Amino acid sequence: MKADHETVSIRLAGDRERPLIENLSQFYIYDFSEMETVGSRQMEFGDHGFYPPLPDIDCYWRIEGFRPLLIYVRQRLAGFVLVDTRSHRGGRVEHNMAEFFVARKHRRRGVATEAIRQILLLYPGHWEVAVAERNAAAKAFWPHAITAAPNICRLVRFEGNGEHWRGPIWSFRTVPFGVDK
Repeated sequence: MKADHETVSIRLAGDRERPLIENLSQFYIYDFSEMETVGSRQMEFGDHGFYPPLPDIDCYWRIEGFRPLLIYVRQRLAGFVLVDTRSHRGGRVEHNMAEFFVARKHRRRGVATEAIRQILLLYPGHWEVAVAERNAAAKAFWPHAITAAPNICRLVRFEGNGEHWRGPIWSFRTVPFGVDK
């Protein structure tokens, strides 16, 4: 499958679709759990056999600038994205890629890169993408995915200061499609 705008689509999740993101977040947390250090008390199942919900998940349906998005491949649910306005360098930013998840079945096929391309075209402005220091795959993926979008300018990589974030933070602007950078 060649991932492109005909096979991959992004939709804003409404209230009725919140359970989809909550359910998919279980797989997202599960994927992250393998990066926890031995003896960590983080990312443990609760007594009911599920992970606790993502922190502040309800904000994505209540706060201006917070966006819950769903990723579809050929009209089938394939992942989710949470965009907010929290900067990992302190303060606020127009758009922050807070959480990004594509189901394993669709990874390494261009789906994530195409989803990011579409999101960055949909929401022009100042962006940040922060990646946890321990997430080697994401550290390799994000610079490629960001620069694959046609409307990127002023891309800068920062290192988290250990207080707000540990790991790389990519800061950049996206311009509306068709506008010169």
